[in-house]
Amino acid sequence: MKIRTFIFTFLAVISLQFAEAQQRITLILDPGHGGHDPGHCSNHAGHAAEKEINLKIALYVGQYIEKYLQNVDVIYTRKDDSYPTLDERVVMANSKKAHYFVSIHCNGAENPNAKGTETHIHTFDNKKAAEFAKNIETEFTTRAGRPSRGVKDEKDLQHSLQVLKYTNMTSILVECGFLTNKEEGDFLNTTYGQELIASGIYRAFRTSIESEYPAIAFRKNGAAPVLQPASTEVLASTTQSSTASEKAFKIQIASSKQAIPTDDYFFKKTGLPVERKELNTSSAYKYVYFAGDFEDRKQAEEVLAELRTKGYKDALIVTN
Repeated sequence: MKIRTFIFTFLAVISLQFAEAQQRITLILDPGHGGHDPGHCSNHAGHAAEKEINLKIALYVGQYIEKYLQNVDVIYTRKDDSYPTLDERVVMANSKKAHYFVSIHCNGAENPNAKGTETHIHTFDNKKAAEFAKNIETEFTTRAGRPSRGVKDEKDLQHSLQVLKYTNMTSILVECGFLTNKEEGDFLNTTYGQELIASGIYRAFRTSIESEYPAIAFRKNGAAPVLQPASTEVLASTTQSSTASEKAFKIQIASSKQAIPTDDYFFKKTGLPVERKELNTSSAYKYVYFAGDFEDRKQAEEVLAELRTKGYKDALIVTN
C-alpha cells in the first residue's frame, strides 16, 4: 500500500512539474557583436559603436518583459562587453531549449543615405518566425515611426545567418536602423530612440507569444503597453498641470521615464521649441514633452499633421 502511495505521489509531482514547465516559455536575447568585435561604426562624432547600442536595446527589451509579462524566462547571450562566438550563442540557445531567439543589431552601408529597419529570418517556410518578424516591422513603422525595409530571409541576403540557421527555435535577427545614416545614427544613439525600438520588439514579442500560446496568461495584472511617443494615460495629468503658457493649445509629442534634454535629436526634428514638464504622478512616465504653442486649434491641427509626417505618429493636441 505504501509503495502504491509513493508511486502515485511521485507521478503526481512529476506531472505537476511538467505542467508548470509547459506554462512558461524561454526567450534568448542576443545583443550582436561585443568585446573585440564592435560591429558597424559610424563616421559621425559622438556615435557609439554598434555593440554598445545592441546591448542597450537588448537590456531594455528584457526590462520591459520582466516588468510587464509573466511566465517568460529571459536569458542573455551577453550582458556586458564580452564576445560569445556565433557557435556559443547557438549552443546556449539550443541547450536552454528556448522557444524564441532574438538577435539585436544595427545596420551599416557604404551609401550614407541607406536607412530603415529590417528583420531577418532563415526561411519564409518557418511561418512562426515570419509572423514574428512581420509583427516587429509593423511595430517599428506604426509605433516608432521608423521606415521599414521589410522582412528578409537567406534568399534575400544570398547567404544564411548562423544564429538563424542552426538554432532550433523561432529565431529572428533585427536590424534596428543604419548607424551610417546620420539621421538614424543620431536616433539610435539617444536613450529615447533605444527605448522606442525596444518597445517595438517587446510589443511584437508579446503579440507573437499570445497568439502561439493562448492558454498561458502572459500579462501581469493591469500591465499597460510601454513607451508610447505621446501617452494618453499621462494626458489627464498634463492638461490639469500645464500653466506655463497663456496660449490655448500645445502638441504633446512624447513621454519618458527619465528626463531627456529638449535639444535631443528626437526633438530637433520638430523644428519647434520643445518644452519638458515633470509630472507629479504615480506613472512610470514622469516627463512629458510639448512642441509649439498655438492660439487656435486649427493652427495646431495643421502643425500636428506635419509632425506626423516626420514620424511623430502618436502626437496629440492638448489644451492648457
